[in-house]
Amino acid sequence: MAQDHDKHHANAMEDVEKSPTTTSGDFETEFTPAEQRKIIHRIDRRLVVTVGVLYCISLMDRTNLSAASIAGMTVELSLYVPYGTVSRYSIVTLVFFITYIIFQPPSTVIIRKIGPRIHLSAITLAWGAVMIGMGFVNDWESLAGLRVVLGILEAGFFPSCVYLLSTWYTRYDVGKRYSVFYILGSLASACAGILAYGLMQMGGLQGLGGWRWIFIIEGVITCVLAIGSFWMLVDFPDKAHNSWKFLNEREAKFIIDRVNRDRGDARIEEFSLAKFFRAGLDIKIWGYALIFFNTTTVSYALAYFLPIILMENMGFSVGAAQCLVAPPYAFAAIIMYTTSYIGDKYKTRGPIIVFNMILCLVGLPIMGFHSSSAVRYFGVFLTTAGANSNVPATMSYQANNIRGQWKRAFCSATLVGFGGIGGIAGSLVFRTQDAPDYHPGLYACIACSLLTLVTVASITIVFIYQNKRAARGEIELEDSDEDHQRGFRYTI
Repeated sequence: MAQDHDKHHANAMEDVEKSPTTTSGDFETEFTPAEQRKIIHRIDRRLVVTVGVLYCISLMDRTNLSAASIAGMTVELSLYVPYGTVSRYSIVTLVFFITYIIFQPPSTVIIRKIGPRIHLSAITLAWGAVMIGMGFVNDWESLAGLRVVLGILEAGFFPSCVYLLSTWYTRYDVGKRYSVFYILGSLASACAGILAYGLMQMGGLQGLGGWRWIFIIEGVITCVLAIGSFWMLVDFPDKAHNSWKFLNEREAKFIIDRVNRDRGDARIEEFSLAKFFRAGLDIKIWGYALIFFNTTTVSYALAYFLPIILMENMGFSVGAAQCLVAPPYAFAAIIMYTTSYIGDKYKTRGPIIVFNMILCLVGLPIMGFHSSSAVRYFGVFLTTAGANSNVPATMSYQANNIRGQWKRAFCSATLVGFGGIGGIAGSLVFRTQDAPDYHPGLYACIACSLLTLVTVASITIVFIYQNKRAARGEIELEDSDEDHQRGFRYTI
């Protein structure tokens, strides 16, 4: 009997490859509820925290231009000189997103081939080296060129993390995990201004300006964390038992069983280019991507221009503008986790996105048009909270409503790709010639928020209609050649 039991465990991973859906809870029943929670919390600490810390430096490294700009970079490199109809500063910010968008689709394929530990740690180490190089540029063209390279390297990070997290958690566990992942990035944005202000004080050391030390020191931090991440990152669930001192085979099988019972797509499908791009025929995927575009347009506009707006529009000093970025992002972290917790608990996604956009629609007019600087700063709180909270909310929305490994991979790539397009828009909406009021940029952000409401409403109507048809037995939702789980319903 014992031999049969051991043989059963030895063949556990082979069994899951053969059967995409497990009808029995063989492995789950071997763990008490307390043991199950302990396993999941271990995954949270190892996986969510590690990718969250890496996302901290990712977001900090791609958005520290605003801090460097008011620390002397714009003067030394003449970045506010017009280049055509836009400033050189806008060119430097947007060229990052060109390569960031182009190189995203292959990333979710590459991470499956070589594994998260090698893929994520290697590209993080490489872009840390690029950041250090930015501290030694002597003209704006060199800075723009390094931003292009940074876009290539960072392109593989965010979609890979979104995809990796979605493979580990069930649909109504993933919202809080996405929020913690992004909260760590938001807190990095909050602290980045304070850190940058401190690094500015190094100006003059070794004959380098303060803005150069911002790039150099933050690049060194990135490289150190990248090296450590090689040992901390974990693989996909089907290979997790091979990760050092993480999960044993039985525990990994328990995770795979949970995902299979929830949505039936834990089995690894053989890759084919046709299968990958076939997901693009589903119009809902482009709806999720449009929501993400609208969200990131606002969030990147704040990331790149908030210190400048605080200084030029609201009259704060350089030091105050650097430090006053922090409180709105701290408030955003609270709103982000609270709304994600509610979304997971009540199994809802669309209303959370609508609530966040309403915060933006209230905050943007206050931020742009009130006569008092203190009240306008209050509007910054609402806008920052709404825009940033919608990033994990949209990630959860799409993750809950698709099935299939390669469809999930394609959706992650397109979602983040449109987020990159939003980054281009966000880097252009606040133009130098519109200073100090920046009203056209505010109108653009308001339009994006309104478009999100329309898109969510349209998708919700489709979901309700399709769920009713599925309940009557007329169709099977999100069915495919590889997945044969019945009873899937869209999360509204």
